[in-house]
Amino acid sequence: MSIWGKILGGAAGFALGGPLGALIGAAAGHAVDAMRRPHGEEQTKSIAFTIAVIALGAKLAKADGVVTRDEVDAFKRVFRIPPGEVKNVGRVFDQARRDHRGFEPYAEQVARMFRDNPAVLEEMLYCLAYVARADGQVHPNELEFLSKVAAIFGLDDHAFERVTSLRAPDGQADPYRVLGVSPEMSDDELKTAYRKLVRENHPDALTAQGMPEEFVQLANERLAAINHAWDVISKERSIR
Repeated sequence: MSIWGKILGGAAGFALGGPLGALIGAAAGHAVDAMRRPHGEEQTKSIAFTIAVIALGAKLAKADGVVTRDEVDAFKRVFRIPPGEVKNVGRVFDQARRDHRGFEPYAEQVARMFRDNPAVLEEMLYCLAYVARADGQVHPNELEFLSKVAAIFGLDDHAFERVTSLRAPDGQADPYRVLGVSPEMSDDELKTAYRKLVRENHPDALTAQGMPEEFVQLANERLAAINHAWDVISKERSIR
C-alpha cells in the first residue's frame, strides 16, 4: 500500500497525535486515537513527513495571497499523487488551509520527530521551496515563511542557502549557494563539504531516516543539482 493509502485509505487513525494527527482526523471525519500506533516508528515518521509537507504547503500557499496554477502543478509533482488519492490529499490540504492555527504547531511537531535527522528536515524545506518558486519567483512573504520554518527546524544559514538558492537571470543557480558554501573556502574544505552533502542527501539515506519513497524523485533531482554545482566549481578551480 502506498503512503497515501496508509494515511486516509482506512488507516487514518494511526495516531500521530498532536496537530498533525488532529489534522488527519478532521480531514477523515473522525477523532484520532492517540493511543494506537500500529505502524511502528519508521512508518509513523514517513506519514508525519507527508502530512507535514501537505500542511505546511497549505500554509505556504496563503503566504503571498495567491495560489497559481504553477504552484498547484509543482505541488502535484512534489507528491506524485496517484489519481485515486487526489481527493484524499486535497481534503488534508483544505483542512490545513482552513485551520485557524498558524503553521508553527505543524513545524514544531515534525521538528521534534526528526530532531536527530536534520537532513530529512532540510529535504522537507526543499519540497516547500520547490513549490514556492514554481511560478518563477519567490514572494518576500514566502521567503519569510521558509525562513521561519527553517528556524523552527533548527537549520543553520548554510542549510537555508542550499534550500532556497534562487535562480539567476540566465536560469543557472549559483553553485556556491546550492552547496551552501563560501567562495573563500579552500579546495579541500569545499571537497569535504560536497562529500558530506552527498552522503546526507542521498535518497537511500533519507528514506532510511523516514522520508517516504514517494518523495525520492525530488530527492534525486536535488542530488543531481548538488552534483552539477560541484562539477561547475571543480572545473572552475581545477579541483581533482
